[in-house]
Amino acid sequence: MNDQALIAAAASMLPFAYAPYSNFPVGAALLSSDGRLFLGCNVESAAFASICAERVALVRGISEGARCFSTLAVISQSDQFCTPCGICRQMLFEFAPDLRVLCARANGEAKEYTLKALLPDGFGPANLSLNLKKE
Repeated sequence: MNDQALIAAAASMLPFAYAPYSNFPVGAALLSSDGRLFLGCNVESAAFASICAERVALVRGISEGARCFSTLAVISQSDQFCTPCGICRQMLFEFAPDLRVLCARANGEAKEYTLKALLPDGFGPANLSLNLKKE
């Protein structure tokens, strides 16, 4: 899937976003390493227990068995480039520290980053010093 198609897939999620408090709808499209596509939109709540589009897409992928991801596209209805928040960056780092991230404006123009550039020295499984015994 090319980058423009991935950005278009993310944009297709904007109408489904539930963002009555921030008025900032976001759509995301996450491509797994095996070519599957997982879509997400942000969902807010009055209790401010909200979830971002990027994490919706990630959780959908994980719940369907994907564990490796190659590219994420994220878009809002803003003229600004839409970048993932810190929590999203951290969760994505767990599964795809080398992820390509396409941060798009409403018109589809995008800047490309790596997740490591957006989250330098991210905390991942390698940072844990667990002594797990294999039997």
